[in-house]
Amino acid sequence: MEASSDDEKRPMVDLVKDKNGTDQVLLQNPKGASVKISLHGGQVLSWKTERNDELLFTSAKANSKPPQPVRGGIPICFPQFGTRGSLEQHGFARNKMWLVENDPPALPSFDPTDKAYVDLVLKSSDEDTRMIWPHCFEFHLRVSLGLDGNLTLISRVRNINSKPFSFSIAYHTYFSISDISEVRVEGLETLDYLDNLLDKERFTEQGDALTFESEIDRVYLNSKDVVAVFDHERKRTFLIEKEGLPDVVVWNPWDKKAKALPDLGDEEYKHMLCVDGAAIEKPITLKPGEEWTGKLSLSLVLST
Repeated sequence: MEASSDDEKRPMVDLVKDKNGTDQVLLQNPKGASVKISLHGGQVLSWKTERNDELLFTSAKANSKPPQPVRGGIPICFPQFGTRGSLEQHGFARNKMWLVENDPPALPSFDPTDKAYVDLVLKSSDEDTRMIWPHCFEFHLRVSLGLDGNLTLISRVRNINSKPFSFSIAYHTYFSISDISEVRVEGLETLDYLDNLLDKERFTEQGDALTFESEIDRVYLNSKDVVAVFDHERKRTFLIEKEGLPDVVVWNPWDKKAKALPDLGDEEYKHMLCVDGAAIEKPITLKPGEEWTGKLSLSLVLST
């Protein structure tokens, strides 16, 4: 019995399959919190507390068969965000099959103590990718779940080409919320933002905190390293900490746009809010042999 108890206290990493046979990685910490990542898109699909509360939104109408991305979780938008470029919307990384990397490049700053984690990799080795984006790269992604239940994504993009290239990136995080009218976002005060609903026109945020009464689609520029999403009804706060990701995307489609999206229920917009750590306004340029690192850490704070 004691041995069994010891086993239960170790971080767990398991390879599982979804109903369509797509490989997924399940991370569990010793307290019972979990994270599920699909190798299709390297996409985090689930982040649960030790009480089994789901913290990420996924639409009940979401596509689950590759190559379509899943509406929800944390799709990775790379090497393009939105339609800012010649590629398909949000780039190709979220539609590609990633590989589990058994021998990843060293990451000295990472402390593995009590963490369940997995390394994934996407390389520019298939012809389809090179035809639409003719650059040689390696994208290494480490997803980790801490003993405290915090979810961390560390991305490293390396240029293995003979010429420079530029890219944008966003972790398009769908937070599960009680009701969009009960939520506020802090940490974006007085920042400039690009309004995608007004042809990317630039404005300056005036209010103390961001609240929601209609559709929103903005890129906040040069934000603080910590942004908070307060959910009053559920008495919980998401803290978004980021490194190498100067911008923050805030998106909710509201009722009209939601009805036009085939993979989102008409009323589901009320229970989701996307707040992304991103690098969009100033694309990242890598010379041959250079590497960029970005880090997103998500944590949950419960209030009494």
